[in-house]
Amino acid sequence: MSKKIVIKISELSKQKGISLRELSRLSDVRHSALSELSNGKRTSIHFSHIEKIADALGISDIREIIDLVEIKDL
Repeated sequence: MSKKIVIKISELSKQKGISLRELSRLSDVRHSALSELSNGKRTSIHFSHIEKIADALGISDIREIIDLVEIKDL
């Protein structure tokens, strides 16, 4: 089995009750980047973005933002 890193932007914004647009404003991360991360269309993220998102959402544990999951090999 392979592993994949998942960015939980959509989950977190719903939990905190804010839109991606509001998260973009609070974190100073482009809305399009957050949207791509939320939809699984972006495969990379800058560490600075993780820090900004964590600050904007009041998160101190990086595991709340990213997750490592196993995926079945084809």
